[in-house]
Amino acid sequence: MLNIDLHCHSTVSDGLLTPAQLVEHAVARGVDVLALTDHDDVGGLDEARRAAREANITFIAGVEISVDWRGQTLHIVGLGIDPEHPELALGLSAIRDGRTVRARNIAAQLDKFGIHGSFEGACSHAGDGHLLGRMHFARFLVQQGYAKDAKSVFRKYLVKGKPGYAPHRWAPLSDAVSWIRNSGGRAVIAHPGRYKLSKGALDELMLEFRNLGGEAIEVVTSSHTPEQSLLFARHSQRLGLLASRGSDFHAPGESYFDLGRMPQLPDGCTPVWHDWKGTA
Repeated sequence: MLNIDLHCHSTVSDGLLTPAQLVEHAVARGVDVLALTDHDDVGGLDEARRAAREANITFIAGVEISVDWRGQTLHIVGLGIDPEHPELALGLSAIRDGRTVRARNIAAQLDKFGIHGSFEGACSHAGDGHLLGRMHFARFLVQQGYAKDAKSVFRKYLVKGKPGYAPHRWAPLSDAVSWIRNSGGRAVIAHPGRYKLSKGALDELMLEFRNLGGEAIEVVTSSHTPEQSLLFARHSQRLGLLASRGSDFHAPGESYFDLGRMPQLPDGCTPVWHDWKGTA
């Protein structure tokens, strides 16, 4: 059975490995099919594709788009996209501009709690591209001794009701799905078990997503418990959605699962890769 991982991040967004290093790490972990899905940016895909070709593993061009749905921040993964598609490129550029605004607001909120220099600190963790995300602030807070690790940061900071939270409006769900589909990709709801939605709201989200042309949900991912994976497997079967599998890997020691180390999809799911050449 192929080892398939369709959700991970490089230094182009908030990972700690370059795209080429990420592929090298995937190969060492026995991954056969890898998708790079950086947040709101496709700048690492060419490097990762070249490295995957040299390593003789299958590479899938991907992205993870930040979305606002009813005031909730969601993430939609695009798999098999054309990164040069004008509509997608323009949309992602607008989101990246918004990320800088949000980062300034996060820093201002942390200032109010006596945590100073966080914007510069986050930038130092973001590399040359400065695609700033909460993980960069989390690494700064760990470095400064405010939390023991990135997972602890998100229990005490940067989330609603905690220091450093800054609300932000991302792209509409309809836009993200449209950009992905029009670029030739397949839209996937990332880690649905992480969202603080009631059962009714979650059902409404999945129905709206499907009606917009979304095709899959992540069933197996690092933040899902085994029970959640079974729950979303049932949702995928009930709604006729495909099932995806991805570690959401950012760095060794920061992620719940290493690359390619997740359980297989539960029985009865139709994999998102079921019709990809060489993966069926």
